Amino acid sequence: MEKFSSFRDPGTGIQPFLAPVATTGTAIVALIRTAVIIVLISIHFVFVHVIGFLCRPVPPLQDVISWLGTALLARLALYVIGFWSVPTELIVRKRGKTPEIKWNPRAGDLIVSNWSSWIEVLWLAYQYNPLFVLPVANAPAASSARDASAISYTPGRKTGTGSAAISSFDRVLSSPEAIRGFRQVSLLEIISSTGNTPSALSSAPLRSLDDIRRSARRPVVVFPECTTSNGRGLLRFADVFDGASVPTKGYNIFLMYTIPPTPSQPSLSHSVPDTILNPLRHLFQICTCLSPQSISIRQLPLSESPSSQLFIARMGKMKRVGFGWEDKYAFLDFYRGRR
Repeated sequence: MEKFSSFRDPGTGIQPFLAPVATTGTAIVALIRTAVIIVLISIHFVFVHVIGFLCRPVPPLQDVISWLGTALLARLALYVIGFWSVPTELIVRKRGKTPEIKWNPRAGDLIVSNWSSWIEVLWLAYQYNPLFVLPVANAPAASSARDASAISYTPGRKTGTGSAAISSFDRVLSSPEAIRGFRQVSLLEIISSTGNTPSALSSAPLRSLDDIRRSARRPVVVFPECTTSNGRGLLRFADVFDGASVPTKGYNIFLMYTIPPTPSQPSLSHSVPDTILNPLRHLFQICTCLSPQSISIRQLPLSESPSSQLFIARMGKMKRVGFGWEDKYAFLDFYRGRR
């Protein structure tokens, strides 16, 4: 859409924030599936937040209750939505090298992933029952022209006539904001936060990523993009690892990318969050599809996991864009102001 063309990456032409047009399906099936998901959410809440809280004096028992209420129910939720099987692919950087058989992060390991939907959050919860963290940062300034370079995107061929003569209005590429810290969140909270940008500073105490992973009894999931895209490009990574004492080889890379939507299958990416009951509307859209859903997951062996954004982009065969979560903040402000 031309009114959002200023949020098109000038280097690749990709618009990484605008949600794809949703397809229509069977509403009755979607209602039944959504109702089942709500029941599973209620059971998860009772297991993890009620029974698990009562079992806090016995940490091993609390871990078992958390696994039962998270991993098993997350897999059931994926079944209900339409993900009957989720194939994974182990990527080896060096040709001729035999890939490792098992990819099994342990307590305190960092799982680094791109982020396009709450679907991968459910899959991670089912597979590893990890801890989820969300970054906290200052809200981007209304104008960052002094610290950013102006960008523009001109559609069409550069002939000087027709569409080539129409260029989007200039805007500035937002300068990166420092990540002030992290807060540990529950599965339900990170799902409801999908699509949003990092929260602003509050009175709640913040923790460093290194501090969280050192005390964790499970793997820790980090999304360096700090928000979701529509899956068409990899957003600029925030400096989430600043101050962490984890060597490059210690990052355990997980990558997931969604298959583009078809006329019979809605998009699985969730880049524009709802202001109320997020992401209930997107869940309903996915549940209207009668055909099985499919996603593709690529993982890197633990022995050769780099922290390079470039290599993660190559793993997923995605293009990197210059936009970061700060530009997503500006996009959401503009998007909601135009509706």
